[in-house]
Amino acid sequence: MKIAICQINPTVGAIDANRDKIIDWYQKAVEAGVGLVIFPELAIMGYPPQDLLLRDKFIAQAGDALSYIAKRSTVPMIVGNGNYEGRNLYNSAFVCAGGHVLGYYSKMLLPTYDVFDEVRYFSPGETTGVLEIEIETKKIKIGLQICEDLWDKNYACNITDSLKEKGAQMIVNISASPYRAERLTDRQSLIQNKVSETGLPFIYCNLVGAQDELIFDGQSLVYDGEGSLIGQGKPFEEDLIIVDIDNPKPIEIKADVREEKIYLALVLGVRDYFIKTGHSEAVLGLSGGIDSSLTACIAVDALGPKNIHGVSMPSQYSSDHSLDDAETLANNLKVDYRTIPIETIVGQFGAVLRESFSGTDSGVAEENIQARVRGSLLMALSNKFNWLVLSTGNKTELAMGYCTLYGDMNGGLAVISDLSKTDVYALSRWVNEKAGFDCIPINSIEKPPSAELAPNQVDPFDYDVVSPLVTAMIEDEKSPTELIEGGADPELVKDISRRIRINEYKRRQAAPGLRVTSKAFGIGRRVPIVNQFNELNND
Repeated sequence: MKIAICQINPTVGAIDANRDKIIDWYQKAVEAGVGLVIFPELAIMGYPPQDLLLRDKFIAQAGDALSYIAKRSTVPMIVGNGNYEGRNLYNSAFVCAGGHVLGYYSKMLLPTYDVFDEVRYFSPGETTGVLEIEIETKKIKIGLQICEDLWDKNYACNITDSLKEKGAQMIVNISASPYRAERLTDRQSLIQNKVSETGLPFIYCNLVGAQDELIFDGQSLVYDGEGSLIGQGKPFEEDLIIVDIDNPKPIEIKADVREEKIYLALVLGVRDYFIKTGHSEAVLGLSGGIDSSLTACIAVDALGPKNIHGVSMPSQYSSDHSLDDAETLANNLKVDYRTIPIETIVGQFGAVLRESFSGTDSGVAEENIQARVRGSLLMALSNKFNWLVLSTGNKTELAMGYCTLYGDMNGGLAVISDLSKTDVYALSRWVNEKAGFDCIPINSIEKPPSAELAPNQVDPFDYDVVSPLVTAMIEDEKSPTELIEGGADPELVKDISRRIRINEYKRRQAAPGLRVTSKAFGIGRRVPIVNQFNELNND
């Protein structure tokens, strides 16, 4: 029994295009001689549709697309779409064959954590779904799941066990599971446990592609009833996976190189953001530092060098080695590179503000004028040539508020905003290792990081210490008390905790950032701007 898993990249709201893509991939699978074709969760609508689900016309158009697809079905297919029953909207998996919808199952477990808010839109299904389908003249009972249903250990009901009890001979889970580092390992372990418990083959069809902040990695999985991996989709690209359930051939589980996977995720995130928003060219400031260097590398791999414009904007404090490093990087990447000095412009700002600033010491306000001039110049180029600005700040800087609102935070997409400074260094070294030479100048990696907004300025943090603590607070959700009890410096922990709290207003105004960790600044983290909760005083 040959089964095809169509790991496709739909676009939210592009219902007609998604419909045509589904039909195209379905036909390819049928031509390959399969007896069942499987598509991901909400493949017709795209995921996540968010408040588009509140629009009747959107639901109606998606329903029309399903009917169109069903009429063209021959061999059975499973595809995800929204489904109205009365006044209730469901997230459903439809089974189509012979020109008709044969049946459907509606998702029972609706996630409401992290980036998910499905209860806002969908009603939970009330019964587990076991549908008998004729595949290659053989009738087989398939137990249907949708994404979160697989994570049933976190809920009162055990959906997988229920499907087994109802006579399912195979489990099929259609999913839209976003990527985060080590996510594949988690899925593999969970599915293997389900197979071990039930003895049933398990097919997991995951979405691929990027939507706003979320990146879907694909990497669909197929296990036989013995728990052996017999099929796996490619990471971060569309793929047609064909397996023979009756004659399974175990395959080797490929080692997961963390830096490579994160890098590929960010490349996909940038590429899809540009394609799906209708942009083609990007512009970014090249300072000679490690953050802008890594961002430029990702952008080039996503969009091609001819579509990347790097701008050096030296001030009186810019070092010669930084300018040299920026130009070397641009030459290595073969991107458009230009220099726009800002010293004169900054001086004019100073002259205009001299009276208003009289009697005060020069400090952060004067330094940030430089960052804001640079941000304005990049936005002017964006406005003139329709180049989308890429901001280059990392997660550690965003957490600490070490970034300039309306300056270096300007942009249409924050490429590395979910990378700690530690990961920025790790990925930069991996880039050079992959390239076989110092594509990112070694000086950019090894020199002390600096914004170069003042004489002899260096960043005021020891990132080797601060970055892991930020990660522990944000991603691991450890309290300051836990960190202090674990041996961290109390004053440093207190300072980091305070900075994270008071800089929420800045992060709310940042460009959308690509999510690659378990907890990113963005839609999955909802903290009030007005917030005087001091955890150290309340633990």
